[in-house]
Amino acid sequence: MTANKKSVKSSVSASESATEPQGPGESGWQARKSAATRDQIISAAIRCIVESSYSKTTTMKIAAKAGLSRGATLHHFPSKMDIIRAAVDYLHEKRLQAFRRSIRELPADADRVRLAVQSYWAHVNHPIYVAFFELSVAARTDPELREILRPAQRAFDQEWYVTARDLFPEWQSDPKAFDLALNLTQQLMEGMAISYLTHAREDNKEQLLDYLEAKLRELKPS
Repeated sequence: MTANKKSVKSSVSASESATEPQGPGESGWQARKSAATRDQIISAAIRCIVESSYSKTTTMKIAAKAGLSRGATLHHFPSKMDIIRAAVDYLHEKRLQAFRRSIRELPADADRVRLAVQSYWAHVNHPIYVAFFELSVAARTDPELREILRPAQRAFDQEWYVTARDLFPEWQSDPKAFDLALNLTQQLMEGMAISYLTHAREDNKEQLLDYLEAKLRELKPS
């Protein structure tokens, strides 16, 4: 968790965020300044969530982390949930971008099973996933947050499925084995990442990843 906390600031920097559309009556300079401030607030909110948890993240803490007054923060986002909604959109897009990029960069002649396992393992250990995990835990008892997270998680799962199907077209001859392989990969590695994040030592990490890889090869149609 310490390494993730240290790297989260650079991982959610405002320079990565998409620029907000220009509002009515705003000049180009004003719109860019407003978008930069919004990005600054979103980045600060994500850092607060990773470092302090969702429950301890307040508009006051977000404003302080962003280096802004609370009034300036509320000018752009009238409530904490408005900030969280924007942060979820940001996290969702960055998760998809990172996952697509890791898959696109696989060499054509690569061992796709091994590299796909490595790519997803890197994904679930990224600070962006840590932030999403923190929000997911909080959403269990927060209906409003749960309604914000659900569409983002469904969209990610759909993209994960489509990307995996494109990466392994030969598996389409056995859809049940393909679905089992995806579920095994996602649930094992996400569970491992959460376990290591919260309490467990990583002594058995390579053994478990090797076991997962072996089972995927067994499921793969010959």
